Amino acid sequence: MTFEDQTDKLFASLVEVIGKIMFYPIPLAPGFDLPLLLVIIVGGGIFFTFRYRFINLRLLTHSIGVIRGKYDNPEDKGEISHFQALTSALSATVGLGNIAGVAVAIAWGGPGAVFWMWIIAFFGMSLKFSSCTFAQLYRRVDKDGHVLGGPMVYLEEGLTEKFPSMPAIGKLFGGLFAFLTIWASFGGGNLFQSNQTYELLSGQFAILKSYPILVGIVLAFAAGIVIIGGIKRIGEVTCRLVPAMCIFYCSVCLIIIFTNLTEVPGLIKSIFAQAFSPEATFGGFAGVLIQGIKRASFSNEAGLGSAAIAHSAARTDEPVREGVVAMIGPFIDTHLVCTMTALSILITGAHLDPALAGKGAMITAKAFSSVGSFMPMLLTIAATIFAYSTVISWCYYGERGSEYLFGRKSIPIYRVIYVLIIAIGPVLSLTNVVNFADLMLLSMAFPNIIGMVILSGKVKTLADDYVRRLKSGEIKPKDACQVEDDMEVAGQ
Repeated sequence: MTFEDQTDKLFASLVEVIGKIMFYPIPLAPGFDLPLLLVIIVGGGIFFTFRYRFINLRLLTHSIGVIRGKYDNPEDKGEISHFQALTSALSATVGLGNIAGVAVAIAWGGPGAVFWMWIIAFFGMSLKFSSCTFAQLYRRVDKDGHVLGGPMVYLEEGLTEKFPSMPAIGKLFGGLFAFLTIWASFGGGNLFQSNQTYELLSGQFAILKSYPILVGIVLAFAAGIVIIGGIKRIGEVTCRLVPAMCIFYCSVCLIIIFTNLTEVPGLIKSIFAQAFSPEATFGGFAGVLIQGIKRASFSNEAGLGSAAIAHSAARTDEPVREGVVAMIGPFIDTHLVCTMTALSILITGAHLDPALAGKGAMITAKAFSSVGSFMPMLLTIAATIFAYSTVISWCYYGERGSEYLFGRKSIPIYRVIYVLIIAIGPVLSLTNVVNFADLMLLSMAFPNIIGMVILSGKVKTLADDYVRRLKSGEIKPKDACQVEDDMEVAGQ
């Protein structure tokens, strides 16, 4: 047995053991079970959407103005701008989760899985709003401007505030989240990225099939260069890479869609029909629903709390404002990018090719080849950059988890381990990597969502006050404030 086979077998055993715990079936109806983890994610999204009175719709247009910098104040505490925080968070979500994850969802769950991705992303906007507002509210800023924030901080401090006589509860929730974040960074943020990058590269360059670890080593080296610079360097890189790659990727998808525009209505109809019809799906209603929830959660990470770590570093004195910026993430990631990917795959029928079974990214590559034989090569370049940006962003998330548990001195050690693990991804099978990534990422929802439900009254009060001040004119965009300042100076 080769080294690759031994590693994959050992990894599969680990995944199986963890999976039995995390995906314990919860009976919701006769003959219909849903894994515990997914019950928490779906239930949490619905809860916060109603709790905050559909703030994901009410402040959607306001979020655009904030992202454009109209409310930025360079004097506020923090390390990066609203836009850089969003792109740093998006760089960890927009990428192979869209390119490969959507393909996996359709291949394993049928077109109907896309519908459930839309639904989960809609409610996920409220989840992300909640977690990123909390992250700003409870972040820790050192004298040197260094920020430590995210669920591990707000769960500890918020729950300790809520239950002052039982501080151990807050420490338990915070510590558990930090521990899971480290492992999630190894799975979804690391192994999955290098695994699918290898699949694409080896599909274009046959010689690489004999050297899977080479791809991992190269990606590890490139990631290490940026990772050393911390969140500021990550923000500088991702705010350039992510928009450019998104424009290219979405442009190709739109070419495929508009070239076959007459087929789109029928495909949309099939997505809705197969979302509810057990006879029309590959795995029945439960299978399609589960695939939709898994892939949406993996893609946009709503409810997992990971994005809150990046958004906690944004410069602002309004916690709700950063929550408003963050909630646009699932919309961009799932409703826009994932939908275009799904339509491109369904139009071309790439997911029906038996030769591509178990090869998520290659399914999307085949769909792109319908535009031109050179497109898979360009997709490979884009996917590699997407994977690269995801890897460096998730390293930052894992660093914060390590810092919370072991202090800032542990960060260099964590970085070395993280970079070394990147090289292992290509030698593992997609099934094992996806399962491990799902387990680690989705498990973060346990402490995060449960803790936020307990503390939700705090954010609701802040959100209501913010909306009131916004409507009354107390909160104004920067250009409006500047005009008033100029008039005051002129009057003097």
